[in-house]
Amino acid sequence: MSDVTQVRQAQFGRFAQRLEGLSEKLQAPNPVETGQLVHLSGMRLEVVGLRSPIGSRCLIQGKIPIEAEVIGFHGDRLVMMCEGSAEGLRPGARVEPLEGSDRIPVGPGLLGRVIDGAGRPLDGFSPPSSDITVPMQGEPLNPMDRGALQKPLDVGIRAINSLLTVARGQRIGLFAGSGVGKSTLLGMMTRFTEADVVVVGLVGERGREVREFVEDSLGPEGLKKAVVVATPADTSPLMRVAGCWRATAIAEYYRAQGLNVLLLVDSLTRFAQAQREIGLAAGEPPVSRGYTPSVFSLMPNLIERAGNLGSGSITAVYTVLTEGDDLQDPIADSARAILDGHVVLSRKMADSGLFPAIDIEASISRAMLQITDDTQQAHARQVRDVYATYQANRDLIAMGAYRAGTDPQIDLAIRHHNAVHQLIEQPLDQPANFDSSLTELAQVSEAMQQDTGPATQMPFQQKPVQTMPAPMAPATR
Repeated sequence: MSDVTQVRQAQFGRFAQRLEGLSEKLQAPNPVETGQLVHLSGMRLEVVGLRSPIGSRCLIQGKIPIEAEVIGFHGDRLVMMCEGSAEGLRPGARVEPLEGSDRIPVGPGLLGRVIDGAGRPLDGFSPPSSDITVPMQGEPLNPMDRGALQKPLDVGIRAINSLLTVARGQRIGLFAGSGVGKSTLLGMMTRFTEADVVVVGLVGERGREVREFVEDSLGPEGLKKAVVVATPADTSPLMRVAGCWRATAIAEYYRAQGLNVLLLVDSLTRFAQAQREIGLAAGEPPVSRGYTPSVFSLMPNLIERAGNLGSGSITAVYTVLTEGDDLQDPIADSARAILDGHVVLSRKMADSGLFPAIDIEASISRAMLQITDDTQQAHARQVRDVYATYQANRDLIAMGAYRAGTDPQIDLAIRHHNAVHQLIEQPLDQPANFDSSLTELAQVSEAMQQDTGPATQMPFQQKPVQTMPAPMAPATR
């Protein structure tokens, strides 16, 4: 054998050994990357030794393993926030990344279930299992793929059906202060709205309201076609934010099946407040009443996921808590710009005993002109004009300062004020379908148009005008 042949055989042998070594390395399992907890202050955790991306989840080893989410980084340190309580964590605790934490399981088995923001059951049954997973925060929709708002949606509320008609696939907000009836109206819409599936996100509300909503508002029949994601006020900010994302992702799954979904989120304000806590912990600067920039960037991302797509739709209703009944609150103002309409609840109307306390003058549906005919629009304008006239002169009428016959429009508003109130008022347990709502609207409007009655008799006795006595002439000597 020649020297050249021997050299070539030796080179081939070494090359084969290298290939075998590389093959063994490729087949061997990769070592799990771990980090260490080095700092904890309030809700802010800092970890070294990991390179996990923003939004990923990790497991912190302790007496009880605790899940945390990466919310930022500073130099070679990851900034995290715990999903639950940080009690029991120690310096140097081992931190391991969790695989697949950005996807959630969905499927038909979710119907009739009550779960938390992490997908764990709250109803005492076994955890829902499914092989189907979807991204927690979804994928951005192509604006050209969205379906137009064409069909009215019967929500079972007379005032909304007739005066603030909602379209299938519309995003609308319920704006009100505390204790004015947002949750009550939301419960009525849950029971009365025509939808194939109802997905409810109870975010940051009182814990006792979860059971009340499931048992009273939904009931056994309503729960059969509903999924409830509950993250009460005593849960962590991460859990409250995750509850909104999870509820929206579940609604997207059912929409992809060609179903008409009603998504109810109570409330969008609590979602914003939870994100504010996360942003402040991550080191974001406050920009408006303590809210961080991430709040105003995530709200459109959440709301824009609803709408019509293919043969399915998501009609979304978000409650917005206006602090101190201030409609110029940063969250309320930002939500109004993103949503397709808003229903404002009036504290004055609620205090007077009118429920639902819908202020039809301050409320609007931006899709109403596209989905209603000219006749309904004319009737709605007539009723709204009369309502606005009465509200503008309410103080004068109540004090008896208005003299009957002075203004025919005010006289008309006084005569039909009770009829407008009856159109708005509705018992909590009695739905009003779309056709009956339009019939009652037409009756009230036509009665106004045909009214040629005499000057209105004032409901309050007119007080005589008091005149000051003429000044006495000065005494003269």
